[in-house]
Amino acid sequence: MPGPYSANSTADELVVDYANIIKDKVILTTGVTPGTLGGYFVQAVAKANPAWLILAARNPEKLSGISSEITSANPDVKVRTLQVDLSSFQSVRDAAATVNSWDDIPAIDVLVNNAGIMAVDYKLTDDGIESQFATNHLGPFLFTNLIIKKLAAAKEPRVVNVSSDGHRMSSVRFHDYNFDGGNTYNRWAAYGQSKTANMLFSLSLVQKLGVKYNLQAYSLHPGVIIETNLTSHLNLQSALADMKQTDRAMGNKKGWVSEPLKTLAQGTSTHVYAAFDPNMKPHNGAYLVNTRVADPYEDTVRPHATSLVEAEKLWRLSEKLVGQEFPY
Repeated sequence: MPGPYSANSTADELVVDYANIIKDKVILTTGVTPGTLGGYFVQAVAKANPAWLILAARNPEKLSGISSEITSANPDVKVRTLQVDLSSFQSVRDAAATVNSWDDIPAIDVLVNNAGIMAVDYKLTDDGIESQFATNHLGPFLFTNLIIKKLAAAKEPRVVNVSSDGHRMSSVRFHDYNFDGGNTYNRWAAYGQSKTANMLFSLSLVQKLGVKYNLQAYSLHPGVIIETNLTSHLNLQSALADMKQTDRAMGNKKGWVSEPLKTLAQGTSTHVYAAFDPNMKPHNGAYLVNTRVADPYEDTVRPHATSLVEAEKLWRLSEKLVGQEFPY
């Protein structure tokens, strides 16, 4: 019996424990570039000989590099790359069409929606959406739904949405998701909105497709990672001050409490847990932290991110914004 695991567990440890489960699986992961959670996750999982690793990211050169590294280290693992910009609905549609055209990959066992941006300056995408909400939620929402037949063809498909403890900084702003054209923009509230959306999306997938397709979906907080390039554009000291202020505005009087820093290996352990742990089904739809199911009180899980009412409202808003309904 694998586990129990902790905040210090590593992806490599879990891959060893789940090797028989990972073997022969088809796994599609977004945000796969060197020095990221996605990059470490796929390289760790490759050691257990999945049937296919599908690596998705914006930069084709970086994709090619990490693909070559995986193939060199694990020659029996088949690797395919997929270029996609999740901030662009057209790019997402093109990428999904490509995946659906692969007759040699009829089913996808695990989709890890890992790609994301954090606390960037205000910007609207070409589709007119605030960039963090578009990249972190709407792009993955559209992509997942467009390749749902590939997931449905798997025996026990799973979708993993990488969220964050940052969900506590904002609920979904249903009537002002674009922050009044930037006039009321707070980069951390925008990040929080997108991370709340990741959690609500997981709940909706379970509600709509859990029984129909035997689908499991989870969201997770990987922790605060010391090696990732997600925060390379930020001054960490001022960023922490901004997070504390935004968190207090959401009702947490203590403000942001810093977590112990994690390595990439520790940060991706919860990815592996969400994607492959064989005992998760009773917790379908759960939000995970530190390689376990989150405790609503100990882990400061906000009710706005666990509400089925909010999840349904978000699904309908998301359909409206991407211009396509998915009436399962």
